[in-house]
Amino acid sequence: MIRLGVNIDHVATVREARGSAYPDPVRAALLAAAAGADGITAHLREDRRHISDADIDRLSRELAIPLNLEMAATDEMHIIALNAKPHAACIVPEKREEVTTEGGLDAARQHNHLSPIVRSLSAAGIRVSLFVEPARQQLDAARSLGAPVVELHTGAYANAEGDDQARILKRLRDAASYGASIGLEIHAGHGLTLTTSSPSPPFRKFASSISGTFSSARRSSSASKPPSAACAR
Repeated sequence: MIRLGVNIDHVATVREARGSAYPDPVRAALLAAAAGADGITAHLREDRRHISDADIDRLSRELAIPLNLEMAATDEMHIIALNAKPHAACIVPEKREEVTTEGGLDAARQHNHLSPIVRSLSAAGIRVSLFVEPARQQLDAARSLGAPVVELHTGAYANAEGDDQARILKRLRDAASYGASIGLEIHAGHGLTLTTSSPSPPFRKFASSISGTFSSARRSSSASKPPSAACAR
């Protein structure tokens, strides 16, 4: 069965837009856990535009399910991850001008920069993943770096329709099969909804999918079956 991770970043985005203490992303994480989520993902960005250091501290203390800390490959974030000791850390590309993460990390080109960070996090008992495009070059780089997990960027798939979506899905599936064949655990994430992340049949070959804004919005607006249970079925 596919595991479901819920990204709470944009609960924090609404909080910051309001300039208040709510909605509380940590409460959203606890609600997702109660609804059946297998893990929580939070991206502590360099500009602190949504998730804050205090959020990461509270999540580390209050969550009973695994925390996946998304982070840029910077000295500051490296130190924060070592101090927070999340279950997992997913290294992502980051641009200050972007609204949300756009595209995957170029692990192949950044091998020398990423290598000491991956080694250090792994030595601290943190499970490292790399957020990459579904390309063999990137999967080979992840394996070479010693990252046990990759998260395949699904943004293009989530935004596509019809034949284009089917073509991108095939690329994702092929990458998942290849990644698994070289010993990587395959996750998928970015822009996924209840429909596009359904494991019957799109993501049957994946170990985990990460759902974010859609799940948070549906949980807030619906009294029906919690999205975590629905997505993870």
